Amino acid sequence: MEAPHSGPAAETVPETAGTTAPEPAGALPEAVTVTLTVTSPEQMQGLGRRLARVLAPGDLVMLTGELGAGKTTLTRGLGEGLGVRGAVTSPTFVIARVHPSLTGGPALVHVDAYRLGGGLDEMEDLDLDVSLPESVVVVEWGDGKVEELADDRLRVLIDRATGDTEDERREVTLVGIGARWAGLRADLE
Repeated sequence: MEAPHSGPAAETVPETAGTTAPEPAGALPEAVTVTLTVTSPEQMQGLGRRLARVLAPGDLVMLTGELGAGKTTLTRGLGEGLGVRGAVTSPTFVIARVHPSLTGGPALVHVDAYRLGGGLDEMEDLDLDVSLPESVVVVEWGDGKVEELADDRLRVLIDRATGDTEDERREVTLVGIGARWAGLRADLE
């Protein structure tokens, strides 16, 4: 993993627009689903700051969305909300970055699994299972690759308009899997 970054992160937490949705048909019995509408990069970052308030050491967050959907922008907000050191940028070329806490909270481990073809076997080289108990681990493009790291995890699916559009609107679906996320709706209010 890359060495920790330096520099303070911002600490403001503005509210974003949002609604809750019922669990989809066929959802796991311990899954909680919340759907939010985000209309700007600033709101996406603000959503990250809101999510950071409910994250704890040992949490695994999996981000899914097209290129440019806002995965790194959301993670930047998580970093601000967690009070970590360093600018949160896409870890595409280094695969993973560790951002230590400046506030005594958990570190943020930010992983980009896009270029990793294998499942958990390839991810084991990153030692995420060692980092997970004391960190918040955020994995972009982690579907099908990191689920075995934690029974309880938060999947964040970001949908945006595709094609030649300047539409900033995103539908963000949070799926909390496992008992850890039973209060997700209330935690985000």
